[in-house]
Amino acid sequence: MLLTVLGCSGSIGGPTSPASGYLVEVEGIGPVVIDMGPGVLGALQRYASPETATVLLSHLHADHCLDVPGLLVLRRFGPEAEHAVRMPLIGPSGTAYRIGVASSEEPGAVDDLSDTFEVGSWEVTPDVELRGDDDEVALRVRADRVDHPPESYGLRLTSADGRVLAYSGDTAYCEALIQLAAGADVFLCEASWTHEEGRPPGIHMSGAEAGRTARLAGVGRLVLTHIPPWTDSEAVRAEAAAEFDGEVMLAEPDLRLEV
Repeated sequence: MLLTVLGCSGSIGGPTSPASGYLVEVEGIGPVVIDMGPGVLGALQRYASPETATVLLSHLHADHCLDVPGLLVLRRFGPEAEHAVRMPLIGPSGTAYRIGVASSEEPGAVDDLSDTFEVGSWEVTPDVELRGDDDEVALRVRADRVDHPPESYGLRLTSADGRVLAYSGDTAYCEALIQLAAGADVFLCEASWTHEEGRPPGIHMSGAEAGRTARLAGVGRLVLTHIPPWTDSEAVRAEAAAEFDGEVMLAEPDLRLEV
């Protein structure tokens, strides 16, 4: 399993990075994109064909999903439109409506995504198997609810050879995330601020909380992401390293890791 960071800026696209988006590649299936915030579609084109991508959305905040309408344009009108097939788009309940409103040409209308996507919901199907042309399972995905204001999910991706990538999505510190990340080889975890008093509850994690989650989950490697442009990323990394004695990395655009 190969992880590529397409964008990692928290809450908004930053001066050096698109918003949230991550490419996962495993043998036997096409590209899998986790979240698609502003700027991610452009970055994806450097590595894979967006027309053949499966898209997994952790939640429907703008910084995690609003490049999907651009992907619709590419699939409908791009050079490969004639040969395009419907690909999975899986996210929270309401995904088709949220993206359809953003993609619509008229105020108050909802674009129909069904010509390009097979839309699924984590609420209905929290466990998904992605199969190759040989009908063998190449990637298993499990989604669990985490602590963030809209309906939000962390994801656990397991390759056919047993490698595990866990992704926090956006969340406050919670037991569900510790369980989801248990034993993961790579834990891609949000850490939006430092551990100071006055942080709003139930939204995001500090570096200290991300490191504590990684320690309690027993992960192999911690990659900190979703750090906004106004947060000191090195301070966040130092907090995490004080809680977790494994390798701690900062996500950055074009970072590629073997899971």
